[in-house]
Amino acid sequence: MLDRRETMGGAIALGLLGSIGVRANVTGNSMYGLIGKIKAAPGKRSELISILAEGTGAMPGNLAYIVAEDLADEHGIWIMEVWSDKEAHAASLKLPAVQQAIAKGRPLIAGFEDRHELRPIGIAGLVAQ
Repeated sequence: MLDRRETMGGAIALGLLGSIGVRANVTGNSMYGLIGKIKAAPGKRSELISILAEGTGAMPGNLAYIVAEDLADEHGIWIMEVWSDKEAHAASLKLPAVQQAIAKGRPLIAGFEDRHELRPIGIAGLVAQ
């Protein structure tokens, strides 16, 4: 049974995906999602965002990977991820491109604030805007 925070987190994740053009569609319970906030070192947010985005081109099992600036926090970055399952996410962390992005970005990170694991209801794919 989902608690209130997990339910709200899932609703927020799907709302964010919908706002950028991802159509929701119920497909099952095996998907895995993450939403997390990273604090960039002062003056390094844009550089860190570029690094976070560059290592994400070919990640098997990734259905959505969104990097966003926090409008209320000049150092805040939100990462929203949807995976086919938890194992696909774990496998992605071993990919050379992801490992390189982590090593390159680590010195630009001042800290981590929020991290929520979710079970997305489903997504069908990107919708043309």
